[in-house]
Amino acid sequence: MPRRVLTGRVTSDKMAKTVTVLVDRRVMHPLYKKFIRLSKKYAAHDEANECKIGDAVRIEECRPISKRKTWMVIERNGVKLGEPQKQASDAALVSA
Repeated sequence: MPRRVLTGRVTSDKMAKTVTVLVDRRVMHPLYKKFIRLSKKYAAHDEANECKIGDAVRIEECRPISKRKTWMVIERNGVKLGEPQKQASDAALVSA
């Protein structure tokens, strides 16, 4: 069974190796057929403490790490965690 993946924004990074991620979703009201914006906060594991407030992150479901933490950050601002950051000089070398 595939693991669920959600996209959201980091709202808190004050804990050690943990970030709070706010995930917004739109659902249709069953009677009035109007779209409603719902949001939920998830505690996600961030091993390297790389994520900062305001970052766009993707979180993936994982085994329970603690009482509230069953999600893990897999991508930050479009870059997978664990990959080295590309520099402008690296991009010039690749395009040449």
